[in-house]
Amino acid sequence: MKLFLILLPSLFQAVTKSLLVHSRLDSYACPLGQFPCGNLSVCLPQLLHCNGEKDCDNGADEENCVDNSGWLQILDDMQQTRGSRARQEVETPDCMLDQVPEQCQCWGRAIDCTGQNLCTVPWVSSNVTKLDLKMNKIHSLLDNQFITYKNLEKLLLQHNQIQSILPYAFAGLSKLKMLFLSHNQITQLKPRVFQDLHHLEWLILDNNRIAKLLPETFVGLKSLYFLYLLNNSLSSMPNISICAETPKLSWLELEGNQIHALESSVFQECNTFTVLILRRNKIRWIQEGAFSKLNRLVELDLSSNRLEELPPSLFSNLHDLQQLNISYNPLKQIFADQFDSLPQLRSLSIEGLEIPNVQTRMFQKLTNLSHIYFKKFQYCSYSPHVRSCKPNTDGISSLENLLANIILRVFVWVIACVTCFGNLFVICMRSFVVTENSQHTMAIKSLCCADCLMGIYLFFIGAFDLKFSGEYNKHAQVWKASIQCQLVGSLAMLSSEVSVLLLTYMTLEKYLCIVFPFSHYGAGKKRTLSMLVVIWLLGFSLTLIPFWCKEAFGDYYGRNGVCFPLQSDETERPGARAYSTGIFLGLNLIAFIAIVFAYTCMFYSIHTTATKTVERSVFSREVAIAKRFFFIVFTDALCWIPIFLLKLLSLLQVEIPGTVTSWVVIFILPINSALNPILYTITTPPFQEQLKLCLQQKQSLQDPGAYRKSFTQVSIQTSST
Repeated sequence: MKLFLILLPSLFQAVTKSLLVHSRLDSYACPLGQFPCGNLSVCLPQLLHCNGEKDCDNGADEENCVDNSGWLQILDDMQQTRGSRARQEVETPDCMLDQVPEQCQCWGRAIDCTGQNLCTVPWVSSNVTKLDLKMNKIHSLLDNQFITYKNLEKLLLQHNQIQSILPYAFAGLSKLKMLFLSHNQITQLKPRVFQDLHHLEWLILDNNRIAKLLPETFVGLKSLYFLYLLNNSLSSMPNISICAETPKLSWLELEGNQIHALESSVFQECNTFTVLILRRNKIRWIQEGAFSKLNRLVELDLSSNRLEELPPSLFSNLHDLQQLNISYNPLKQIFADQFDSLPQLRSLSIEGLEIPNVQTRMFQKLTNLSHIYFKKFQYCSYSPHVRSCKPNTDGISSLENLLANIILRVFVWVIACVTCFGNLFVICMRSFVVTENSQHTMAIKSLCCADCLMGIYLFFIGAFDLKFSGEYNKHAQVWKASIQCQLVGSLAMLSSEVSVLLLTYMTLEKYLCIVFPFSHYGAGKKRTLSMLVVIWLLGFSLTLIPFWCKEAFGDYYGRNGVCFPLQSDETERPGARAYSTGIFLGLNLIAFIAIVFAYTCMFYSIHTTATKTVERSVFSREVAIAKRFFFIVFTDALCWIPIFLLKLLSLLQVEIPGTVTSWVVIFILPINSALNPILYTITTPPFQEQLKLCLQQKQSLQDPGAYRKSFTQVSIQTSST
């Protein structure tokens, strides 16, 4: 058996490959949804490309999987073109400067004063080309501070305490190419503060407190190529073009600011832009035509903003765009032709988006698209021509299978068998072995019926996992919205709730009999039957309510591949969230507390009674009862506490991996259903004795009187338990 389990993953993978993978063709053309193994005439489906496993004989399915479009491609090109120039500019190890501060290091014409607690800019030789002053305690930059450094090309001032920069602080730095001012406390930039920096290419101002951006600030920056303003306090953009004074600006990063809107005028003269990053702002509105002049743009990032809609022709002139990211916006819809004007697009990120109108038409004209990123792996079926589609799984299901993990796919059958056969065995034996306490037997058999439904639910999940094996992503959306998924999910809910209610009823009944032995409480056959009917009716009602009001609940049972409504997310409807919270953190939590309280009181009552006698048999019986009560409460806690915590964390919007949900549903939720027959019947001494007597009945015909006496004694024990 162990060898079988070890070999099962490899066997399963081999079978999947043979069924789904190798379609050898006469030509290199592959059908839609499949891609070639490099130069081999072998095609693999989308789900087997870039999945971390080599499925092609030559490993070509895992090649070219890194998404290097956009700025990565630009940097690669720049590195190649400037490689020889960079090698020529390597500084010699010998210092070529006359005046160098004692605490600083020098090589060639470069000075490094990193982390020397400097409070002011030190005096150095005028022919310095690189001055590194990062990680010091400089508070301000004064007028004409660097005027003698005519040859300075790199000035690094990041990680200081700079609060103010006077208007002529950078006067005379006509050859400066790189100015790093990040991680300071700058609140504003004076107009024309950079007017002498005619050759400046890099201006890095991230992680400051700049609240306003004025076009006059950038006067003189005719060669500026990179401008970084990440993590500042910008709340608005200027009402005229930001490129009016920076005609060569190509790379603009404004991530992590407070920008609320983009007007069409702000980028009107920015026809040299290649990268525009607007991630993590508060943009709610973008005017039509805001990007119409950015015809050389290669990467555009609008992710993590507050956009509820995109103008239909927002991307109309971005013919060279290679990478687009609009992830994590509250977009209500995406137009079917939204991306039609992006023929060169190679990477599209729409993660974190619920797309109610998703369709193949949206991505049909993106013929060069090689990477696409969705919120749900099921959406990959709408872009069959894209080689790399992420994510491959939600933790519960994957592109290939309803249950993503091989362990889950195997043990769903094991646990289903254990649950069903265990409960059916108890039902049969309870029907065969006659006891005097028929009311208790009715409740036990009813509990077994409820628990058996959990096993049937797991059988269905396993069966549909086999049905969709290898191509689940094609059926995921239809499966979760199907009546089959709704019924399977409701079956699990019915089993869970009826089991909880029955356990609570049986525990409270036993509590009254043990704690109040002289109250003459004893449920008759009619009362027990009535309570069982009420519990089942209540269970059916709790299960069917989500079907009666679709507007409030949506696809209550179809939020994940296993059709169990445990985990909440931001897209869950308020009615569904309130209802599931009421069940899992209301009804079930109260039932669990009642069971723990009742068993605690019962044990205390038995212990108190036992202390009044010194008989050894009474002490042994008390220990046995204590162990039994402990295991009953322990299994209930083992089952329900993880579910309570998971539900609570999801309500607090803590991100919970789908893997956790799948393991809870397959391994933790059925714990009570699988163990209840053992705890309440099979392991009880009276039942074991009765079973033994029944098996020996045929052999006891020689002494019927002795058999009848023994049977009566066991029946009395059963009725007492």
